[in-house]
Amino acid sequence: MAEILEITMLLCFGASWPINAVKSYKARTTKGKSLPFLCLIILGYIAGISSKLLNTAYMAAFNNKWYVLVFYFLNLGFVLIDFGLYFRNLKLDKMNNRKKV
Repeated sequence: MAEILEITMLLCFGASWPINAVKSYKARTTKGKSLPFLCLIILGYIAGISSKLLNTAYMAAFNNKWYVLVFYFLNLGFVLIDFGLYFRNLKLDKMNNRKKV
């Protein structure tokens, strides 16, 4: 049951990250984005993945529970895409500011 609840949490968070990345891509600006927030989320997913890999009970049953770790990696991947888009949009913001001056 604990794994089902954990996957539910990961699915709920995971559903928002692709939507957020598409929004960032279309917005072409960093306005309304927080780099520290993205960094904390990335750190949180890395901690969650590390927790699974260091958990001997989880690793002993890895053949039956590998799918939980997959959701962590998928979510981390989407957040990393949004992280990359932040820097693309920051560059676009700087280019737009130069044009205005």
